[in-house]
Amino acid sequence: MTPPFLTLHRGDAPLIVSFPHTGTDIPADIEVTLTSPWLARKDADWWIDQLYAFAVDLGATTLRTTISRAVIDVNRDPSGVSLYPGAATTELCPTTTFDGEPLYRPGLEPTPGEIERRRAEYFQPYHDVLADEIERLRAKHSRVILYEAHSIRSRVPRLFEGELPNFNIGTNSGASCDPAVAAGVEAACDASRFSRVTNGRFKGGYTTRHYGDPSRGVHAIQMELACRGYMTEPAKPAPHNWPSPFDPYNATPMRATLQAILQSCLDFARGPA
Repeated sequence: MTPPFLTLHRGDAPLIVSFPHTGTDIPADIEVTLTSPWLARKDADWWIDQLYAFAVDLGATTLRTTISRAVIDVNRDPSGVSLYPGAATTELCPTTTFDGEPLYRPGLEPTPGEIERRRAEYFQPYHDVLADEIERLRAKHSRVILYEAHSIRSRVPRLFEGELPNFNIGTNSGASCDPAVAAGVEAACDASRFSRVTNGRFKGGYTTRHYGDPSRGVHAIQMELACRGYMTEPAKPAPHNWPSPFDPYNATPMRATLQAILQSCLDFARGPA
């Protein structure tokens, strides 16, 4: 039984598209402890599930949580170990925004016990479903692609210098997928008008690193999109201008490239072993 905060669409193609950060739901008992509901939602991967809506037509399985990453980030190591040692980042249960703004009122930050409660209630069910879907498709296909769909504002000085490329591909420095998977994704990006980098600031989060196991036919890759490629991105986000509405027309060029990217993943998964 899929929990109500998870949206699962099952397909039979050897492709799973995961949306861990598009949720905006915050339980009332948590929201009252926050400094600002808008700040708590500011770092969502805005409209990514709508941008990739075409994936179901390719036969992909999609999994999305409606819970905000401010409640718990299902793409962080549950042990609390940093994915990027020495670099600024946010925790399993974030206490600041990407810009370093405090999310909780003083003294109301989540305790270890509260973090464990959220891990059991939200994190674990997400990964139980994801793991089950990987095994379901592995029973049908010799190779399965897990594609982690993300986005972030183009400029976040606390996290990285300057402006991000449009496409930020992460393969855990080549460990989470066959090189041919990354090469196919890179080729689709390079055929577009958009910029890209592989294993730059973003090398893949917990999900990519945890499930990517090419030796057993599970190839995981993360795509972090700079928001300006598919939506209007203000110089300084504020409650009156962020998030900007999703505009399918403006997103058309980006979506066309993403279609080519997912098709390259399917071509690899269905190709000769």
